[in-house]
Amino acid sequence: MRGGIPPGTTRKENMAGGIGEKRLTDKEIRAFIVKGETGKKLFDGGGLHLFLSSAGTALWRVKYRDASGKEKTDSLGAYPRTSLAAARAGLIENREHRSKGIDPVQARRLCKVARSISSETTFQTVADAWLEMNRPDWSPVHYRKSARAFNRDVYPMLGKLPIADITAPMIAATMDDIAKRGALETAHRILQHVNGVFRYAQGKGFRSDNPAYPVSESLPKPKETKPAAALTDVKDIGEFLRKARQAHLSRSVYFAHRLCAYTGMRISNVVMATWKQFDLDGEVPVWTIPRDRMKKKKIHLPPHRVPLPSQIVTELQQLKAMGVGSSFLFPALRDPKKHITANAVEKAYRETLEMRGKHVPHGWRSAFVTLGRDAGFDREVLHQSEDRMHDDKVSLTYDRAERFELRIELFTWWGQLLANAEANLSVQRKRLQPHGNASL
Repeated sequence: MRGGIPPGTTRKENMAGGIGEKRLTDKEIRAFIVKGETGKKLFDGGGLHLFLSSAGTALWRVKYRDASGKEKTDSLGAYPRTSLAAARAGLIENREHRSKGIDPVQARRLCKVARSISSETTFQTVADAWLEMNRPDWSPVHYRKSARAFNRDVYPMLGKLPIADITAPMIAATMDDIAKRGALETAHRILQHVNGVFRYAQGKGFRSDNPAYPVSESLPKPKETKPAAALTDVKDIGEFLRKARQAHLSRSVYFAHRLCAYTGMRISNVVMATWKQFDLDGEVPVWTIPRDRMKKKKIHLPPHRVPLPSQIVTELQQLKAMGVGSSFLFPALRDPKKHITANAVEKAYRETLEMRGKHVPHGWRSAFVTLGRDAGFDREVLHQSEDRMHDDKVSLTYDRAERFELRIELFTWWGQLLANAEANLSVQRKRLQPHGNASL
């Protein structure tokens, strides 16, 4: 810079633009517009001039050179909406930006975006966009629960605020309100979602920081979740299976209970199961659960395959023969186009079967792994059977080949254990010695 003169500005222009005498008056400007010589310019000094467009609009512009010497034009608005005084103020702002090495046009554009974000982009607008972005990767149930949590617990306090104005204390106060009603775990789960919203906002340029990040430090830590109540004694399992067989349960609830027991799959996957997912007549009957229905939804993972024990295959074939024309294995009683809920099975366990605090549908997963480990099955094979495995590519290759054969053996053993326990027969507690390709 030469003696404090912005780059690309001559000393004569520098003196004329605000330091020297005024070049124009409103009277001169009005006369210029009335004259109507489109394409002409009326100069005020310092590069500031009024340009009459072909449409007859008088536009304020500043002609300047950027740091590389390239000639550029900064548009300041139309006269009279942008007054002579405002145009001169714009010239001063232009020169201040250039003196700091900032391009005036880019600075004005960023300022306009910032104002738009501040006034129009509310937390709810951004959060709704974030929810929609994640919707394809989430189960319908998870999406509905997440959207409901935002509407119930977050939007009343933060929803209408500009995303750029929200602070960590505001988020902390919102989470504290949730925790105070005894829903501390819910507060932590919602905070994880709020964190995701602000990371999304950062990526979109709505703000440069994430005020939700430090809030977890101000929330009390939730108590460790107790493992799901589960029967792991074979004798108790047999008694429970017999009790369920004799109880007054609806057809859908009873068979959902059976599929849950014989596969160890999550109750949410069980109640949403469709006949299209099952191959009951193949050499190895299999239940193939689409990846988007699983808890681990990473798109590069294959669908989860469950080898079906022969005992449950027979029961499912009988159930299919009783079909009511529904695509679901376990249709709702009042509307076969819908499936029963997980709560229907859980409630049957708690109330009809009197298992509150003793065993829940999710407990079959614990029973499956505990008794499988006691029988000598490999821990990784057990966890992969429940879709708990890590997802590196080497493991995937191995899982698709050798491990699936091991899982066939595992489910053959498990199906026989449950059948014998229910019939009150002796149970093969230890794994049979592997021999060739296992089959069901």
